[in-house]
Amino acid sequence: MSELAGEVPDDVEAVRDALIEWYEDDHREFPWRVTEDPYEILVSEVMSQQTQLGRVVEAWNDFLERWPTAADLAEADRADVVGFWTSHSLGYNNRAKYLHEAARQVTEEYDGEFPDTPDELQELMGVGPYTANAVASFAFNNGDAVVDTNVKRVLYRAFDVPDDDAAFEQVAQALMPAGESRVWNNAVMELGGVACEKTPACDGAQCPWREWCHAYETGDFTAPDVPTQPSFEGSRRQMRGKVVSVLKEYDKQALDDLGPRIRVDYAPDGEYGREWLRGLLSDLSDDGLVDVEERDSEGDGEGEVVARLRR
Repeated sequence: MSELAGEVPDDVEAVRDALIEWYEDDHREFPWRVTEDPYEILVSEVMSQQTQLGRVVEAWNDFLERWPTAADLAEADRADVVGFWTSHSLGYNNRAKYLHEAARQVTEEYDGEFPDTPDELQELMGVGPYTANAVASFAFNNGDAVVDTNVKRVLYRAFDVPDDDAAFEQVAQALMPAGESRVWNNAVMELGGVACEKTPACDGAQCPWREWCHAYETGDFTAPDVPTQPSFEGSRRQMRGKVVSVLKEYDKQALDDLGPRIRVDYAPDGEYGREWLRGLLSDLSDDGLVDVEERDSEGDGEGEVVARLRR
């Protein structure tokens, strides 16, 4: 299609049919792919952000066993939801807070019925354009073409689409069959996750686009630049999670009691000391997860700082 960026084949129907047939013939089984419940799909999308899908399956099943509906989640204690998130190593705790708030919105503001368009879904707390479109696609078959890192890599390699967000959006939308966002978005993301990974498996995965693929023809399998995800181990994100876990167990903690439970090398006046811990607590307070109380000292020393999970 000459009007599109890159080298998209003129026979778009053949490209579409090949991908959908490949996907429907054999694909990875994930439980959220066999449901059209928007709540269950929203939970999977939030959990899947920067978390390996294999690890998400167990967490998703456990989460839905504990809070099977949006109404159940809305009634839950937020500290319990955050504690679950932390115990399953699902990343930033504010995602748990936002998911809890979104469930409350659906229950109280939408009479328990999820909105069904990408624009309306973005009215829910913490639901950005990508997640809103994914839920609209997979729950309601009412979305636009999904454009994530995997999809960009596929389009860049297969059809020589330039590394430009507008170009990726244009080509992805043109390729998607009208009214088939559910199967199409699942299929193109599966292609990126199975056949066109960082190290491609074109023949091994029987990639359906090999006959048109620019990278397969030229042997050039470079991919768009992707920001490197910082290591979780020892990160500020990990430490925030530990704070939440400790406060869930001990209810409230003075600064110098909390510190050693977060880092074994905690020293009040050291690099990882009171100032560092105050910063973590300030971030968690801004996210609505922790309350920090400053207590006046009776002497001339520094007043005591006590932290607890916000209820």
